[in-house]
Amino acid sequence: MKKIIAIEAQRLFRSKKHGMEIVALEILKQLKNAAGNDFIYQVVVKEDVDECITSSSNFTVAQLPAKAYPIWEQILLPSFIKKLNAALLHCCSNTAPLFCKTPMVVTIHDVIYMQAGGFKGSAYQNFGNLYRRWIVPKAAKKAKAIIAVSEFAKKEIVAALNVQANKVHVVYNGLNAIYRPCTDIQKSVAFRTEYKLPEKYLLHFGNTAARKNTSGVLKAYIQHCSEKENALPLVISGCSKGTITAIAQRENLLLPENNILYTGYIEAAALPLLYSNAYLFLYPSFAEGFGLPLVESMACGTPVITAHNSSLPEVAGDAALFVDAANPNEIFLAINRLLTDANLYNQLKEKGLKNAARFSWEKAANQTKEIYKMVLNNL
Repeated sequence: MKKIIAIEAQRLFRSKKHGMEIVALEILKQLKNAAGNDFIYQVVVKEDVDECITSSSNFTVAQLPAKAYPIWEQILLPSFIKKLNAALLHCCSNTAPLFCKTPMVVTIHDVIYMQAGGFKGSAYQNFGNLYRRWIVPKAAKKAKAIIAVSEFAKKEIVAALNVQANKVHVVYNGLNAIYRPCTDIQKSVAFRTEYKLPEKYLLHFGNTAARKNTSGVLKAYIQHCSEKENALPLVISGCSKGTITAIAQRENLLLPENNILYTGYIEAAALPLLYSNAYLFLYPSFAEGFGLPLVESMACGTPVITAHNSSLPEVAGDAALFVDAANPNEIFLAINRLLTDANLYNQLKEKGLKNAARFSWEKAANQTKEIYKMVLNNL
């Protein structure tokens, strides 16, 4: 009889998906396609609006009532798992129920929230970090195995959470096949028309979390506009104009309002067009566990400016232009360099396409299944 693997993907059905939800969804799609081979999968999510994956043979999705995250995870989830009689529970987003008797595998994407002082963000982000700071060390010790998304993340997990290195297994994130250069001119024109975008622009994903370094990008862009008559527009995706205005006010920045455009949140299906139509992607984060957007941009043929810290050199390889995230002038100089050095630009474009080919969701799912088998065999 096949064993039941329960997979917690609490926020999977939320309408606006970000890093951890995207990773969980892509792994689940791969497991569903191969569900008949090894296990029966029971996915557990919070009730929400976007039913992005459905039940099938040997793959069932259960929605538990929408409650506050701690209540959902620490009370509703373990109660459901107990009735399910699952052989294993895989928690996909750093935290896990502390009083669940079912053996667990936990994916810990990063431990940035464990740093002294942390990176400040919105009230919601700060509460989430406090919750993780309390739960994750306990969940890591309780777990039979931990999945890390990079070698850098593994080292940080071992150091910050005081777990044995052989308990932590690296499974790189993958890349959806939709991320490729767009060669359809009509599609590109239609996309730019819909979002009122120019033919050539710089791209950045805005975020209130300080570690994403939106303020550093803004400072570099202000310098770019002050020194260039025909400065490229900056397109900020993923957050509102009000969010960027608040960041600028906090940093006492005078934004070149006419040069900054906002797309808001863009669905995953349209992201390849957003990347493909950009001239450069600006991703100089202070810390990342993996950095999936830089791989997506590379796969779409758009060169990346990123930072030489955390997991970013490991994931980007030699296919990006690296800067000091704390130095906006370096970001500015990197932008100028790629605007004026066609040879370097084309080299990074080609290297980026090759680098992106390293990452596969099918491979990630297969490695995840092997971890399930290893844990079950060692019980």
